[in-house]
Amino acid sequence: MIEKTITIEDLVETIPGSVKYLMEQGIRCIACGEPIWGTLEEAAKEKGFNDEDIRKFVSDLNNLSYNKPKDDVKRSINIKKMNTG
Repeated sequence: MIEKTITIEDLVETIPGSVKYLMEQGIRCIACGEPIWGTLEEAAKEKGFNDEDIRKFVSDLNNLSYNKPKDDVKRSINIKKMNTG
């Protein structure tokens, strides 16, 4: 389950589609070339989003997590295998 305290790094690892979602919301986290460090809440607040917006982001990201396309699951598994040797 995704919470506002999740780090951006963990969020992207857990839900690769979160990069596109966050970009659409105005929060660039990786695609710009400079990764964001910190939590989802910190990144959102830095961009001027309020607590209600952040609750919506958390809800949307949890929906993305539960409805993750099978290709994302396979890609995630393959990446983990490559990282562990």
